[in-house]
Amino acid sequence: MVDCIVKTFKSDGLIGLYRGFNVSVQGIIIYRASYFGCFDTAKGMLPDPKNTPVIVSFLIAQTVTMFSGIMSYPFDTVRRRMMMQSGLKKNEMIYKGTLDCWRKIAAQEGSSAFFKGALSNVFRGIGAALVLVFYDELKALL
Repeated sequence: MVDCIVKTFKSDGLIGLYRGFNVSVQGIIIYRASYFGCFDTAKGMLPDPKNTPVIVSFLIAQTVTMFSGIMSYPFDTVRRRMMMQSGLKKNEMIYKGTLDCWRKIAAQEGSSAFFKGALSNVFRGIGAALVLVFYDELKALL
């Protein structure tokens, strides 16, 4: 990992280490806001939210995790594309910046390109759903 950081710093400078950072923060904000907001809202709509069975909490959490992951996935796609340019010379770069990346993906590949690989992200979200349920159960105990 240190070797990767050193090589990136040598080829791109400090800016290369943070390529894709802004869009990453934007995606995290969208993911976490929908993740926690939708879970609490959905639980609050139940007849007795404080006594929700764990399996029901898990199903709600899994649905919320899938929804949040899909909502924020385009930001992950742009972030990955920006990060893949690290180490390239200026004239080899496909994207001039984050906004240019959004525009080119939409224009050249269509909106479905933003969601390539989203299904594997959904499967990976099972762990995140469990964390949400455990957090909710721990909160109830305290």
